[in-house]
Amino acid sequence: MTDAAHWYSRGYLPHFDEANGLFSVTFCLADAIPENKRMELERLGPVFGAAAYRKAVEACLDEGHGSCWLREERLAITVQNALLFFHGKRYRLHEWVVMPTHVHSLLERWAGWPLRTVMHSWKSYTANEANRILRLTGQFWQEENFDRFIRNEQHYRNVVEYIRHNPVKAGLASQPEDWIHSSAFLRANGWQG
Repeated sequence: MTDAAHWYSRGYLPHFDEANGLFSVTFCLADAIPENKRMELERLGPVFGAAAYRKAVEACLDEGHGSCWLREERLAITVQNALLFFHGKRYRLHEWVVMPTHVHSLLERWAGWPLRTVMHSWKSYTANEANRILRLTGQFWQEENFDRFIRNEQHYRNVVEYIRHNPVKAGLASQPEDWIHSSAFLRANGWQG
């Protein structure tokens, strides 16, 4: 696996990767977007463009469809701990939030640890743990994740703001630091990151 900048695909969505690049990554529970809504979004995407598609997906995720397994404390802690486990070793987490149906993260991935490897580590470990805790089997996460290369400082600030305020926008907290499964909460309580 090369650390040179490159595009790749796992099937549906294109992904870009580059050593020491900053990335915004969202990954969702397998049932976070109902099938009828997914088909509607896929039809509208080519008509209205990528930005409108992303906004529609984000709005759908915040509506709380499906199992919302990440509302369960043990599962949210499992996911947050997985995000933090290799922080400072394989990547640097700048921001994250564990929502009821999805996870947002902003990370700088380091050389030798391609984004797909980081994502596989997070999703594989947490899916196995969640299925064990819930006594379930089967797919826990959607196969694809939504990732974007951070282009410039303004893009970075926009992503930070979005991630921090996602629980507020979704009506789950009044302030970003009130949502305990987030970088905003940990920073407000002394985490230096």
